[in-house]
Amino acid sequence: MESKLHPALTVHCQIYEVLDHLSPKQPATKPKPNAESSDAAAAKAKAAARAADTLWNQLDAVVLRWIYAGHHICASSTHHLATGLAIFLGLEFANLSLENFSNMADYCQHAKHIAEQLKSVGSPVDDRMLVIKILTGLTEQYDSISIVLQNRDPLPDFNEVRSRLNMEEQKKKR
Repeated sequence: MESKLHPALTVHCQIYEVLDHLSPKQPATKPKPNAESSDAAAAKAKAAARAADTLWNQLDAVVLRWIYAGHHICASSTHHLATGLAIFLGLEFANLSLENFSNMADYCQHAKHIAEQLKSVGSPVDDRMLVIKILTGLTEQYDSISIVLQNRDPLPDFNEVRSRLNMEEQKKKR
C-alpha cells in the first residue's frame, strides 16, 4: 500500500514513526508456553499485549484519517495531524509502566523517546515531568528507590534517575 501513497504522506508517517501503519498489521506472535510461567505472568503479558494492540489501533486510526483526508499535507493540516498524534502519544506517556518492559533500560529509553516525540509535535515534556512519570510508573519492588529519588531537592534529572534505577535493577538481580 505504501508505494501508492503520496510521498509527503509517507514522509509524514516516517517522521512520526507510524510507517508500519501503511501496511497490513502483522499478526502478533504468541510466546511459547513456559512450564515456569505463572498465571500472574501470563495475565500480565496478556494485559500488555492488549495495551499495545489498543495503542496500535489508535495510531492506525490516525494514519487512516491522514489517508482519507486526501494525501496532501499543508501547514494547517499538519497542525491538526500533530495535535491528533500528540493526544495519542500523551496517552501512551500517561500509561507508561515498567511492568510492560523487560528491563529498566528499555523502560527509561521508551519514556525518553515518547517525550522526544511529544516535543516534535509541539507538546514538550520537561525533564522534571519525565522523571516524575518514570518514578510513578515503577513497580512495587522499586518503591524504596522511587521514594528516595522523589524526595531529593532538587529532583534529579533524567540521566541521574536512569542511572540510579539501572543500578538498583542490577542490585536486585544479584
